[in-house]
Amino acid sequence: MSKHTLSVLVENTPGILARIAALFSRRGFNIDSLAVGVTEHPEISRITIVVNVIEDLPLEQVTKQLNKLVNVLKIVELEPGSAVQRELVLVKVRADNETRSQIVEIVQLFRAKTVDVSPEAVTIEATGSSDKLEAMLKMLEPFGIKELVQSGTIAIGRGARSITDRSLRALDRSA
Repeated sequence: MSKHTLSVLVENTPGILARIAALFSRRGFNIDSLAVGVTEHPEISRITIVVNVIEDLPLEQVTKQLNKLVNVLKIVELEPGSAVQRELVLVKVRADNETRSQIVEIVQLFRAKTVDVSPEAVTIEATGSSDKLEAMLKMLEPFGIKELVQSGTIAIGRGARSITDRSLRALDRSA
């Protein structure tokens, strides 16, 4: 099984996310991570999809079908070495007067931030690769994780080129 990260530019219209997710589902792909947000152009959204691919199910078939969807402007597969990929995690950890300083040390070690403190808990915000976040959570586990929320992967290609450049021009021509 191999992990693939797709960056999909779409027109910012209702229902496009549902159509894209349904396409993956119909083809038997399980989406590992999904993140959606508007780009620097309000009329364009970027969907970052991380999918685990089994050798029997070629990803190329799905990308060709995605390209046929009217509101899809561009699809780029982001290779790990040529893209910056990050996730965000918010984690609430049990903390008392005796353990709080140890937790703060771990937070600093991972360049995370303490965003809320109460007498019984500390809430931490961290960004980074999934491996980094997993390592931090493993170190915080002994203190007792009370609550956890984690975003999907977001990714952007390295260097000066932008995938929105040509896509916006294509959108302007179709209007």
